[in-house]
Amino acid sequence: MEEIRFCPEHGFYRGEVCHCGKKGEMILDKEKVEKLGRFISGVLRHFPERFGLEMDENGWVDFEKLVKVARRKFKWANRWLIKALVYSDSKGRYEIKDGKIRAKYGHSVNVELNDYPIAEEEVLYYGTSEEEAQRMLEIGIKPVNQTYVHLSTTIEKSEEVARLRTDDPIILEIDAKKARENGIRIIKANKYIALAKEIPPQYIKRVIKL
Repeated sequence: MEEIRFCPEHGFYRGEVCHCGKKGEMILDKEKVEKLGRFISGVLRHFPERFGLEMDENGWVDFEKLVKVARRKFKWANRWLIKALVYSDSKGRYEIKDGKIRAKYGHSVNVELNDYPIAEEEVLYYGTSEEEAQRMLEIGIKPVNQTYVHLSTTIEKSEEVARLRTDDPIILEIDAKKARENGIRIIKANKYIALAKEIPPQYIKRVIKL
């Protein structure tokens, strides 16, 4: 976990030094980044109702209401620090727009995400273990503890995900073009992540052993 700093020229960033070489002002230390990050992730992905927040079908909640909830949890939290957390996140986990905030992916709550663009990639990837890969070749890829299956736009990103769970990752290559043509909705969460409710086995076109 990296600290968050503010560069007068380039805004919020994570780590000690901005890409321009300057060491900006400390905004959040590592411990607070982890605490606030876990809390915001939990509220926006898993349990908004626990804190009285209304979430619409696209995952949005009122930003100022989230700020109030966060301040009740952490006296030091404020809207500035939440924005720092969001805008410094290189993984694009969150989005702030028109007075609202949402998690871009990782939901276990039921969201439709109808305002996401359709993923246009012809091929997508899913990283997993060899044991799970064999099962998915039979029944397809289904979400586990999440609302959507999370697909990667590159082999490298799918490998990163898989290595969180196994030392010997297997990459499943998905025929995204054919899946879309046959009515499977695949949407784009950010540059590296696409989402689908499930991927039936007939769209797994290749197994890549690394």
